Amino acid sequence: MSQSIRVLIVDDHDIVREGLRAVLRVEPDLELIAEAKDGEEAVAKARALKPDVIVMDLMMPRKSGLEAIREIRQTNAEARILVLTSFAEDEMVFAAIRSGALGYLLKESSAQELPDAIRCLYRGESSLHPSIARKLVMHCAYEPSPAPDALTETECQVLKLMARGLKNQAIGTQLNISERTARFHVSNILSLYSRVE
Repeated sequence: MSQSIRVLIVDDHDIVREGLRAVLRVEPDLELIAEAKDGEEAVAKARALKPDVIVMDLMMPRKSGLEAIREIRQTNAEARILVLTSFAEDEMVFAAIRSGALGYLLKESSAQELPDAIRCLYRGESSLHPSIARKLVMHCAYEPSPAPDALTETECQVLKLMARGLKNQAIGTQLNISERTARFHVSNILSLYSRVE
């Protein structure tokens, strides 16, 4: 890549930010432009610096990650926000997606998953930890009645492959569709679940 992807990391724990710095430092195409210790600081830095991707924890003092995501997206609808948290509860997952997060990684993820997820978001794709994608699969399976905008058969197949940890290219190969079509289906899935109440 000729241009670095500018990243803002937001976490209230010094040791976590230090670990994230170490992960990003070895990636030549990723540039850490700033850090924030809470949601309040995240909103201010996102507004001032306009990072390409924001890596955001959810549980923080002064302003939670969810509040910060909503506020950042109100002033910049194109903001690409990747949640990085230890919380995998349904209510947190769906709230983050509804708020506008394009990705959701758990802190148990491998060190390489973070740079990969940042690149996905930068390209306009989503990135979900396999256990989070499984939650969406379960939600899809237990919908009481199909809504008009419910997932298509192909989108259900895409979601199941996401739950197995496959990325867009591998999903495309499995379903014999282009990577671009797979990305389109993933966007539709997230768009649907961003409206789940």
